[in-house]
Amino acid sequence: MSLRHLFLILLANVAWGFNFIAGKIGADHFQPLFFTFIRFAFLFLLMLPWLRPAPGYMWPLLRVAFLLGVVHFGMMFIGLEAGGNIASIAITTQLYVPFSALLSAIFLRERLSVRKTAAIILALGGVLIIGFDPIVFRHLDAVLWVTGAAFAMAVATILMRQCPNLGVFRLQAWIALVAFPSLLLLSLLFESEQWQLATTGSRLSDFWAPLYSAVGASIVGHGIVYYLLGRYPVSTVTPLLLLAPILASLFGVLIYNDILGWRLMVGGSMTLLGILMVSLQQSRKKRVTTKPPLP
Repeated sequence: MSLRHLFLILLANVAWGFNFIAGKIGADHFQPLFFTFIRFAFLFLLMLPWLRPAPGYMWPLLRVAFLLGVVHFGMMFIGLEAGGNIASIAITTQLYVPFSALLSAIFLRERLSVRKTAAIILALGGVLIIGFDPIVFRHLDAVLWVTGAAFAMAVATILMRQCPNLGVFRLQAWIALVAFPSLLLLSLLFESEQWQLATTGSRLSDFWAPLYSAVGASIVGHGIVYYLLGRYPVSTVTPLLLLAPILASLFGVLIYNDILGWRLMVGGSMTLLGILMVSLQQSRKKRVTTKPPLP
């Protein structure tokens, strides 16, 4: 990988890692569902030029958009708002990789090797250890929300195989279109004082967090990774993406004064190692089949 492309992968990891900080700040200020609505409203306006139909694939595309935009991001930002630290949330979100492997074995009849099974057990075991960290244990609901978000992303990853290669911006446009009205409805049902928060309770500068989440994570982060996946094997790109939860953990220490206990560090290392092993095995299969889908 060239030095320029290494810089791009670092930029994508920083964008994704700092997204956990922006999400935490935004969810605390706006409430998680309303924050997620604002995020996708920004993304929809930015992606509107790429909003074009996919004839013959609209139903699977809409299902993927709902799972990713409404379920995954909604649950993730609820977890961030409820969480005791950033590291446990950032690491737990990566469970979508072993969840995807399990779902592929169940529904797509893909072979689950002994090594991949051991890697999945290692990743899940790491999250269990994280859950016993004293700080995390007091916010177990946050870990459960984020585990649900990871599972929703895994289901969407399986369903995405029924869609054609739409391109990152077109897919993001459909996710935003489905997500922002749905999340506004959910926010109106389960949260309150949205109008006050959006007007009298907020300054213009308070909207940097949802704007950053839309641009930094969805456009810059996914755009860079999609660009690099068109030029390098998945096995080259995927391991480098595990820097994002590590950077998120460091940002949590620097900005929120998070404390990384030994259980969190041991469990996090186990989870990331298991995810790396699963990702590398999946990458070998994809090299001999088709171009990989958007992460």
